Amino acid sequence: MKRGIHPASWTYDNIDYMRDQLKAMGLSYDWDREIATCNPKYYRWEQLIFLQMLEKGLVYRKETTVNWCDDCKTVLAREQVIDGACWRCDQQVIPKTMHGWFFKITDYTEELLQDLDKLTGWPEKVVTMQRNWIGKSQGLACDFQVEDAKEKVTIFTTRPDTIFGVTFMSLAVEHPLIDQLIKGREQENKVRSFIEKTLIEKQRASADQEPEKHGVFTGSYCINPFNGERVPIYVANFVLMEYGTGAVMAVPAHDQRDFEFAVKYKLPIRPVVQPQGTELSATAMETASEEPGTLIDSGDFTGMASAEAKIRIIERAEAKEFGKAHITYRLRDWGISRQRYWGAPIPIIYCEKCGIQPVPEDQLPVVLPGADSPDGAHVPLHKQEDFYTTTCPKCGDCARRETDTMDTFVESSWYFARYTSPRNEQAPLDKKAAAYWLSVDQYIGGVEHAILHLLYSRFFTRVLRDLGYLEIDEPFTNLLTQGMVIKDGAKMSKSKGNVVDPSELIEKYGADTTRLFSLFAAPPERDLEWNAQGVDGSSRFLNRVYRLIHQHLDCFNENTASDFSSLDTRNNQLYRKTHQTIARVTDSIEKNFHFNTAISAVMELINQISALSGDDPKNAIESAVIREALETTVLLLFPMVPHFCAEMWQLTGHDTVLDHMPWPEVNTEAAREEEITIVIQVNGKVRSRIQAVADIDNQQIEKMALADERTNQFLQGKSPKKLLW
Repeated sequence: MKRGIHPASWTYDNIDYMRDQLKAMGLSYDWDREIATCNPKYYRWEQLIFLQMLEKGLVYRKETTVNWCDDCKTVLAREQVIDGACWRCDQQVIPKTMHGWFFKITDYTEELLQDLDKLTGWPEKVVTMQRNWIGKSQGLACDFQVEDAKEKVTIFTTRPDTIFGVTFMSLAVEHPLIDQLIKGREQENKVRSFIEKTLIEKQRASADQEPEKHGVFTGSYCINPFNGERVPIYVANFVLMEYGTGAVMAVPAHDQRDFEFAVKYKLPIRPVVQPQGTELSATAMETASEEPGTLIDSGDFTGMASAEAKIRIIERAEAKEFGKAHITYRLRDWGISRQRYWGAPIPIIYCEKCGIQPVPEDQLPVVLPGADSPDGAHVPLHKQEDFYTTTCPKCGDCARRETDTMDTFVESSWYFARYTSPRNEQAPLDKKAAAYWLSVDQYIGGVEHAILHLLYSRFFTRVLRDLGYLEIDEPFTNLLTQGMVIKDGAKMSKSKGNVVDPSELIEKYGADTTRLFSLFAAPPERDLEWNAQGVDGSSRFLNRVYRLIHQHLDCFNENTASDFSSLDTRNNQLYRKTHQTIARVTDSIEKNFHFNTAISAVMELINQISALSGDDPKNAIESAVIREALETTVLLLFPMVPHFCAEMWQLTGHDTVLDHMPWPEVNTEAAREEEITIVIQVNGKVRSRIQAVADIDNQQIEKMALADERTNQFLQGKSPKKLLW
């Protein structure tokens, strides 16, 4: 819309441009498997999956309050609102009520939660983020009867042992009972004004930001079923509708948020759980006491420990039929409806006689209109009469086509599975091919998708399993979350206009310098701070390797062999360094993709070659030793700078193509240091260093450290309390 370009043209041009960049960088992809998720050949299968999910009861439509981005003119899922703003354009979102389609991800809540324990190849932080987002809690669901009314306020609490300490009730501003509670009361306008203001503030607040506590009395009361007390009902800004029931029994003595609210509005504070070794007094409390303890002022339960009281109070609620043991989750169903043109059309038809009807399978795909038209055809679908006017597949009368499109995260939730059979025209997936290739052995993506894409992909994988397409539970066996590229203090992105085009770097420096800089600048899980000088440094290093190889070309022309077991000290230094480098590079790449430390190790080897070879390499170091060191350099750098290394391999006279060479093997005996430096710390500060043989054991280290004169100066004649190696 900003550029007056049709989104299809814009997208396909970008795909072509990026494909050329990837090829120029020398990245090895199987281009025969390339797919475009915006192509009807792809999203026809997505529409079929949608209809199959609808048939299984995994899709439904409802009216709800949604997150609306006025800049993008569309709805956002809760997970797509970051710090109150749209994840795509950073504009503040606002609440809006409308109908939308939902995927029942909550049908898989417990499985998604329990199977997190199986993701041993995932970063713990990602597993924790998903566990917290799913948010399982166990406790009591209990009804508080509204005074002089049929309605009940249902609460959920993980602390039923504190239920005798309830002094007020807090409702979320979206709670459906509020209208009935305030209707006709003098507080009605005040409450409605408070709700409107709070909804806007909640949309703009960070997800993890705790707001200042505000609330308003509804004028209504409910009854605590355990002691019959009248409990005033408030609407409060800190209560979340998406957690529990949207109603909180407030126990200010034992919950800090409730305590702050009670102090602010001068509401009663009543301790009912005494932690061990303390004696709580309502008038003396400065903060809430949230620890378990022994119940006081709690009727028949007085004197019980919290753990036992929780069980007994739930049993009482169940026996009296006003409550029951309950498990609740933070996870909510996934709203997939989007009000825009660029997205897969939802394959639904509305008929006044027949109601909601699925588009027949033989009429798929429902295609976006005007893909070939450059002007006006990409306006939202609800403005395109030619698109939404259709006939009912059941009765044949005039009907209206659904004009919402699917969230594009639906496309990215299963594309990896389509790679296994990208040209299959009979079904979304070929089951045999999918069984062979999946789960994905190694997946790489940004940590910002820990909740969005990764959780949705786990859900979709299970759906495809239950629809009979897959035989796996989890999509990705191992996960690496790479950092972002930062420039001028902000994430590098097209929307911020701070992108450095790789094509410009490739044209100026070549693909390998660009690759080397990207890999050397930071470990993959860390953010990379863009620094143009770093590109120059990578270029200088490759030129240095080039000059060094040219300097020693004679070594490759000689067929002399060396007995590496009988080298003098100078030759053995380089031979040892070569095999230490093999070990370090192999370990850095295979364990955690730390190409930066792998490159650093090769740089150290190059420094050693330069330092030992001197002006006349034949007199200083044996040709075979230098040849092995330089060949190893080329082999170890090959994954990072393949074009450069292939040229160096050919330059040094090798007939075998470098791609076909095996990875160099480390001589562990040769790589072992004869002598090592041991650093001694006293109370966390370095105080001395000692030299020792490489295979020294801990007992010998202890004796040498305690005998060290400088160490003893800092021990001051005392024996150490703890020794750590």
